[in-house]
Amino acid sequence: MSVSQTEVKFGRLSAALGYRFSRPELLRQALTHRSYGTPNNERFEFVGDSILNYTVARMLFDRFPRLSEGELSRLRANLVNQSALAEIAQGLGLGDYLYLGEGELKSGGFNRPSILADALEATFAAVSFDADFAAAESVVRRLYEARVAAIDPTKHAKDAKTRLQEALQARKLALPKYRILSQSGEAHEQWFKVECDLGELAVIVTGEGSSRRAAEQQSAETALAHLERKLSSGKKHA
Repeated sequence: MSVSQTEVKFGRLSAALGYRFSRPELLRQALTHRSYGTPNNERFEFVGDSILNYTVARMLFDRFPRLSEGELSRLRANLVNQSALAEIAQGLGLGDYLYLGEGELKSGGFNRPSILADALEATFAAVSFDADFAAAESVVRRLYEARVAAIDPTKHAKDAKTRLQEALQARKLALPKYRILSQSGEAHEQWFKVECDLGELAVIVTGEGSSRRAAEQQSAETALAHLERKLSSGKKHA
């Protein structure tokens, strides 16, 4: 594919990012999974992760001057985890632009959270290589502005598992039990499915992620939503 064709292919994505590449081949590499061949986005992802973490940390630091380091860290973790990145990537339609090997294409890799998240981080690096850190920071801020603005620190300064535990303890209910339902993938790209059981409330939900902890956090978030609905329904009929 020539540079001009690449520019056409990535025109819509560049518009969504708010950044036009002078070297579109950098964006292509950012969107190339290792299954497709080399050069791929693995090294780009390493740099993009650092850009993302700094930028989101600075956004939170400026927006919430009263929060402690620990509270800011938990907020950042919720914003830069694989689920959040994959959600943003899906909103950009990033899966339509990925370069994947035949096996990944057949298994739906264009929609796999880990691949989408890695490609988005790699894209931040590509912007910095094409221009500079400030340009990459601007792209991250554009994508995260609404998410940071919507944060209620009283609800989300603590991670989901902690909030769920505290909500149950406050109502003198048993603590949740987490069980691994499945674990798949190679060592460097594993995928976990976890169950969160609220026991006496008869609520069992699942969560998925690239680590056991990530899957447990996702299941806890879902369990919290169920708990709030259940308690709200109970109040209406009290």
